[in-house]
Amino acid sequence: MSNNRINLTNQFLIAMPGMADPTFSGTVVYLCQHNERGAIGLVINKPTDINLQSLFDRLDLKLEIEPLIHQPVFFGGPLQMEQGFVLHESNGTSYSSSLSVAGGLEMTTSKDVLEAVAQGEGFNRFLLTLGHAGWSAGQLEDEIGKNGWLTVDADSNILFNIPPADRFEAALALLGISSMMLSADAGHA
Repeated sequence: MSNNRINLTNQFLIAMPGMADPTFSGTVVYLCQHNERGAIGLVINKPTDINLQSLFDRLDLKLEIEPLIHQPVFFGGPLQMEQGFVLHESNGTSYSSSLSVAGGLEMTTSKDVLEAVAQGEGFNRFLLTLGHAGWSAGQLEDEIGKNGWLTVDADSNILFNIPPADRFEAALALLGISSMMLSADAGHA
């Protein structure tokens, strides 16, 4: 492995207008892991028609926290769509299946994290998705090289505080641009 390999963990991928895959058109993906084997991320701006209350009812969990009842469950990506992925702040609690992400976040896939949410324990800010996005070794770098994605350091405010419909523009604003400035054509000098 080259010493100058890029690491996009804890960054946003922002889909360019020429994104060839319609699944990712208009998306912002938070990259939870990026290494020589590939990448895994969660789409953060595509809420589904499922809210936490209905998901928890399906799992036979009683959601005790009123403000969370209507919080949306997000489309996290086309892989493992039957699996829940919880992106949350690290709180020192050890869950059965968590991936620590640089920047103080964790991605947890075990039911014990949902039980903690239902009981009002654990963490204050989180995002729950069904499914995730994944890339094999070199695939993401190739897509970036073909003008499929912009990258920028992630901002937890966008993840947890900005309304989903505004996250795409908010992520672009981190780069000092808006969607009106983007083109589907790639330019190479």
